[in-house]
Amino acid sequence: MRTLLIATTALALSGCATTYQLSLMPRDSGKLYSGTAEENVQGEGRISIEIEGRRYDGTWVQSAPERTHGYVTGGLGFGRRGWGGLGGMFTIDNPQGAEAKALLTAADGSGLRCDFRTGFGRGAGVCRDDAGKEYDVQIRSAPR
Repeated sequence: MRTLLIATTALALSGCATTYQLSLMPRDSGKLYSGTAEENVQGEGRISIEIEGRRYDGTWVQSAPERTHGYVTGGLGFGRRGWGGLGGMFTIDNPQGAEAKALLTAADGSGLRCDFRTGFGRGAGVCRDDAGKEYDVQIRSAPR
């Protein structure tokens, strides 16, 4: 029974990871670079980008959610049976999409910082290296 529980939990958690493909283009040329990002837990994960043979690895975290949830009450009162009220849950989409920040480093100690806006499996952003060079980024869900 314990083995079945562990296997079921592992299978459920493995379905939670989402992989994204990244395409980067520097603002001073038309060369394309690529990378991948994984969402291991809601709103954070690992990221890797390769530029000119230099591999940057790091993590990203969501700084603003794609949507938010709340609860509203319609009325509240005290009666013979105690406190009572009506209410319901609601969801609001962020029209700008989710925001995320990524911090990556290469083996030689150089860094890459990225800001992303994403929603519904796609998005865009900008990355900057230590020299101030900027890269436009496209984000897409990787095919399964």
